[in-house]
Amino acid sequence: MCGRYYVDDETSREIRKILEQLDAKYENNHRKTGEIFPTETVPVLAAFHDRIEPELSAWGFPNFYNKGVIINARAETVLDKKSFRESVMSRRCVIPSNGFYEWDGSKKKFLFKQEDSDILYMAGIYNFYKEECRFVILTTEANESMSEVHNRMPVVLKEDDVKKWILDNNSTSRILSQVPPLLIKTA
Repeated sequence: MCGRYYVDDETSREIRKILEQLDAKYENNHRKTGEIFPTETVPVLAAFHDRIEPELSAWGFPNFYNKGVIINARAETVLDKKSFRESVMSRRCVIPSNGFYEWDGSKKKFLFKQEDSDILYMAGIYNFYKEECRFVILTTEANESMSEVHNRMPVVLKEDDVKKWILDNNSTSRILSQVPPLLIKTA
């Protein structure tokens, strides 16, 4: 599960570069940094004209059956679900962050980050609803660095898989089924 994540352009040169590209692209963009909550508009990386470019997108697909939004989709079943299948086949995105938050059973909040990098890339899919770009984060079974806090975690991409996830249809199944890298946790 991933219900919040963190974006800090002060500590990550790569995130700062993405945000600067969005500032140049959109005059008055209302992107969010800091702790990111569902429904907020944030940067994602996606394919446009066979090139990877940053774009602004709101976190969460509309939930047509209940109130609220759908913020996550299970990697194991995403290809089987009608609401996600077309997006995973042709509208894959990457959500750049510094890390994500998760709470344990006693409601203690932890930040999970990559040990050797100031950026953490999460796999996602997007779609357009009433001309608004919206995304969900894909989740998978938690690895050993995460499992004592929660049984699910985002599909975390290695840097070499970012381009493959977005552009290479032949890599989709492999990336969906791989075990995410180990992360460090801070309280």
